[in-house]
Amino acid sequence: MVFSSMLFLWLFLPVTIIGYYLIRDRYKNVLLLIASLIFYAWGEPVYILLMILSVLVNWLAGLMMDRMPRHKKLILIADIIFNVALLGYYKYFNFIIDTANSIFHTSLDHREISLPIGISFFTFQILSYIIDLYRGEYKAQKNIISLALYISFFPQLIAGPIVKYRDINEQLQNRRSSPEKMATGIRRFLYGLGKKVIIANTLAKTVDQLYALDKQDLTGWMAWIAAIFYTLQIYYDFSGYSDMAIGLGKMFGFEFQENFLYPYTSYSIQDFWRKWHISLSSWFREYIYIPLGGNRKGKFRTYLNLGIVFFVTGLWHGAGVTFILWGLYHGFFSVLERLGLKNIFEKHRGLGHIYALLTVNFGWVLFRADTIGQALSFVKRMVLPWNYTHTSVLYHEIIPPGTLFFAAAGIIGSGLIQKLAEKSNICHLKYSYFELGLCCALFILCISMLAGNSYNPFIYFRF
Repeated sequence: MVFSSMLFLWLFLPVTIIGYYLIRDRYKNVLLLIASLIFYAWGEPVYILLMILSVLVNWLAGLMMDRMPRHKKLILIADIIFNVALLGYYKYFNFIIDTANSIFHTSLDHREISLPIGISFFTFQILSYIIDLYRGEYKAQKNIISLALYISFFPQLIAGPIVKYRDINEQLQNRRSSPEKMATGIRRFLYGLGKKVIIANTLAKTVDQLYALDKQDLTGWMAWIAAIFYTLQIYYDFSGYSDMAIGLGKMFGFEFQENFLYPYTSYSIQDFWRKWHISLSSWFREYIYIPLGGNRKGKFRTYLNLGIVFFVTGLWHGAGVTFILWGLYHGFFSVLERLGLKNIFEKHRGLGHIYALLTVNFGWVLFRADTIGQALSFVKRMVLPWNYTHTSVLYHEIIPPGTLFFAAAGIIGSGLIQKLAEKSNICHLKYSYFELGLCCALFILCISMLAGNSYNPFIYFRF
């Protein structure tokens, strides 16, 4: 089940909200836990057992840490191994087999392993709980219902934000619901739904068609269109889901951290990672980069630590060489900026914006491509477009004018209009009758598009 589906919008969400506000406070977490387990089990019932096993093991590990402080480190190591092993088996087993066959010329067989939805996200949440518990930042959660809700809460289960336990611990026990929070949550959810359905889904069709073309038919112009459209698609797809998650959280009284701060307005790659998928980059910084020594052990170790973090970032996104290279690509530019490149762009922000956009854009080509060869083919056409001008494909069939309109809207809405709004007086329209009408129109348009089109992909299901 996904947020941008008729089933969720017309049945699951209304029933859950009505039940939540009718039931007594002491049972609200139980209701949300049941709803979350149903939400998770809807598409893959068998993996609900994996979720329950994970909850039980980590709940017991937490209790054991509190009761056996002398063995905390051993318990921590065992629990981390358990969680990483689960993630590794379901996400990386076949990738490891492929790598071993390639290096050692073996013929090990693949296994038919379906990737449990959201396993990368809830595994990182679990690890943050157990690591911070070991550090003594809080006591173990004795109420298994509360811990299970933290791990499985449906708004941020499948695509984040990755919520640290210390940020939500108090909210699990005491939180305030109000009409104002409900209104704010609905508003945020509708904007996120519009991002996903109207812009991301529309651009996704063209992107998929362009990446499916035979390279003989792919012109330099088409390669640029595919790259730009995908840059917009992944932002509106993922930030749209984050907006919906934050909005849903507010509807039930929770406050989640922001996950995107207009990353395409960045002037460097370092700045980009402060604004893109903030919950993930802060997780890597806190649990990998800083424990490795951060920037405290000299320049060489700093660059090495950055390389490790970006390698893991790429690997986290997918079990494939293209994802790893994408992570290292960002790591390379992060190191270059620390070597002095960033100083230039801090003095010349306009030049920095162009540099950051081009760097990120070429990076998304590698991220989206199925193989390194396909990525290189696209990059070659983007760099030398005049060498690739012939195609048997009609442009208007694969890039309709309506799609160009939504792409233009996506460019304007990825930071430009927000920056202008901050400098003007139109901020008073927030929560006005005008915005109410806008949200209603947005919802009607989304429903119409969902009803008339079954094409509703979600990029981060892969991760």
